[in-house]
Amino acid sequence: MITNKVIALKSVVFLSITVILTISCSKKITPEAETDPWKTMELTIKNLPKTNFQDKTYNINDFGAVADGKTLNTAAFEKAIQTCTENGGGKVLVPNGKYLTGAIHLENNVNLHLEDKAEILFSLNPKDYPMVHTSWEGTELMNYSPLIYAKNKTNVAITGKGILNGQADSTNWWIWSGAKMYGWKKGIPSQNDPTNREVLVDMAEKGIPVEQRIFGEGRYLRPNFIEFFECNTVLVKDITVINSPFWILHPIKTNNMIIDGVTVNSHGPNNDGCDPEYSQNIVIKNCTFNTGDDCIAIKAGRDADGRRVAIPSKNIIVKNCKMIDGHGGVVIGSEISAGVNNVFVENCVMDSPNLDRAIRIKTNSRRGGIIENVFVRNLEVGTVKECVLKLNMFYNVYGSQTGNFIPVIRNINLENVNVKNGGKYSIWAEGYKESPVENITLKNVKIQKVDSIYLLKNVKNINFINTYINEKKVE
Repeated sequence: MITNKVIALKSVVFLSITVILTISCSKKITPEAETDPWKTMELTIKNLPKTNFQDKTYNINDFGAVADGKTLNTAAFEKAIQTCTENGGGKVLVPNGKYLTGAIHLENNVNLHLEDKAEILFSLNPKDYPMVHTSWEGTELMNYSPLIYAKNKTNVAITGKGILNGQADSTNWWIWSGAKMYGWKKGIPSQNDPTNREVLVDMAEKGIPVEQRIFGEGRYLRPNFIEFFECNTVLVKDITVINSPFWILHPIKTNNMIIDGVTVNSHGPNNDGCDPEYSQNIVIKNCTFNTGDDCIAIKAGRDADGRRVAIPSKNIIVKNCKMIDGHGGVVIGSEISAGVNNVFVENCVMDSPNLDRAIRIKTNSRRGGIIENVFVRNLEVGTVKECVLKLNMFYNVYGSQTGNFIPVIRNINLENVNVKNGGKYSIWAEGYKESPVENITLKNVKIQKVDSIYLLKNVKNINFINTYINEKKVE
């Protein structure tokens, strides 16, 4: 049987480089930080490099942009961004008004800044999104450009209190999902046609190079909204994002990123709010997520492609956020083959009859992956539909998901959590006999109005410390 040791061996070089970079930009780790994971979180935040831009402004109107919501301004955005980066960087200003555009590609040292009443409307014509190296549900490919895209860039930002509007609905992008609730009908092409999504997954399994995985027109795989691919030192602050075709904020192979004060309101299919993938040192704070899928979903590649890349997601920090509708508040998986460790969630509020779970980990024996060291504290949960904590090694979509890559889930800690309406289960945890879910701790947790205390299968070492469920202390 193949194990996750393969991933560990393949990622040695990457991890070594990461250690060198971390040491170069941080102070010496204290003994206290080594024993207290929350001190590790604080050091990660303290030592995170910050974006810094020249005090120069490039107004897109000076490059021919027209704020009528009808004129296509792709060229104006491109000229303003190129001029800005060629002159050492600064702020590319989007003034108040409505600006229609195709794909926006960011460059080094550029801060795309929206004034308070500025709205960028993204074209519904797929031809306005040129083919680029991107990713779709954890598998790399050549596909439609994300609506906003940066690749191999340093010191980049999207800021301001304006709106980014993907204009997606059940008459355009969402219909490609193949879901009837989003307008799909029999005979309409979708991502689920045999020549589309399934072909991409098969290409990855066969090891076909990414540059030969050419999709785009006629393949119906929707583009991500905002994607930072192999970037470093990134800021996304204060913007509002609505009506996304697909995943919304997608840092992939990106390090040192702050997402601060962002509002996501998008209820389409696969409208995850934020999906850090193969990424490290990502801080998501002061944000509001109201989504059609997971609010935050931490990723690390799908199946063979995840094992090929072999970069774990690490040091993912979620602070002071609000989760409303969604399949889960903070989720890890299911594209998780390269593994995830050191996830910190604190001071968050989750509440909606349309929120299925608060904390969720999902994988299976095709995904594999080592998921460990998840720390949650100071969580206020109003209502969740299914359960507060779900840890599942048998996640099953798109048919059979069984294979030879047995996952590992261990060291999951919840502390100071209050839940008013816990749904069906407080904890739902299922592991394998040969790989049980291991080391779950609930400390100072109070869960009310829940149907069952737990559903447990192949779980090793679960601890309840000063924990009350339905007003009764759990021993």
